[in-house]
Amino acid sequence: MSPTASPPAPLSEAVLDIRAEEFLAWLAVERGRSPRTVEAYRRDLLRYAGHVAARECSLDDVGTGDVIAFVRALQHDGLAPASVTRMLVSVRGLHRFLAAEGHRDDDPTVDVEIPSLPRGLPKALSVAQVASLMASVVGDDPPARRDRAVLELLYGTGCRISEAGSLSLPDVDLHDGLVRLTGKGAKERIVPLGRCAAEALERWLAPTGRGALEPARWARRGDAEAVFLNQRGGRLGRQGLWLIVRRHGDAARIGSLLTPHVLRHSCATHMLDGGADIRIV
Repeated sequence: MSPTASPPAPLSEAVLDIRAEEFLAWLAVERGRSPRTVEAYRRDLLRYAGHVAARECSLDDVGTGDVIAFVRALQHDGLAPASVTRMLVSVRGLHRFLAAEGHRDDDPTVDVEIPSLPRGLPKALSVAQVASLMASVVGDDPPARRDRAVLELLYGTGCRISEAGSLSLPDVDLHDGLVRLTGKGAKERIVPLGRCAAEALERWLAPTGRGALEPARWARRGDAEAVFLNQRGGRLGRQGLWLIVRRHGDAARIGSLLTPHVLRHSCATHMLDGGADIRIV
């Protein structure tokens, strides 16, 4: 059939094919999907069943044009791009299941492109939320000094977590308050540290901070120059740094607001709010 959109049957009148019910059972039993997730799939597939019925076809003969028409109908109804994408994923999952179980020899969704979603900027933390995050680091032992330095560096410089993980001691100039960051494509940039970040790094890099976590023998080449160490004396990588951010975010009750880039975005937002030149930010 042609990809022209057609009005679907009312959702209350739509009935799921027994094979669609089998697919939902497979999701729950074999894939371990939660009841809420399975119910969301059911709603999506009921809407699809209404569309299929309105086009006078069935799961046996629905074609690529019918699936495209379904997507167009959803878009015409004003559904958000994320909702359209979710429904198409549900439909694609059903048809893949039908093909895998031998109910059909083909998959009519294989050539249907999933609509791209606009990428939004992460929501910046408020100044008060950042202050709460910093205050969540309690104590002055080496791990506390390190965690405080990590948070202050990420927020104060706007660097990526991966950039913080790749920092080596020669990259930090506490005398002039500068740090050399190596970003994507091995591009380097020199960034001012800011007073709070510089002070936190100075305390961490002291013999009673980082020095207390240095092992008697370095396990890997390059660990000896790493700025941030884990408690075994190895270089802290991206995952370890993110766990530090998330742990203190949970302690400050803002964990749900955190993403790997939220401190970077908050830094830029607060700089602009403070009157910084956008070309510099």
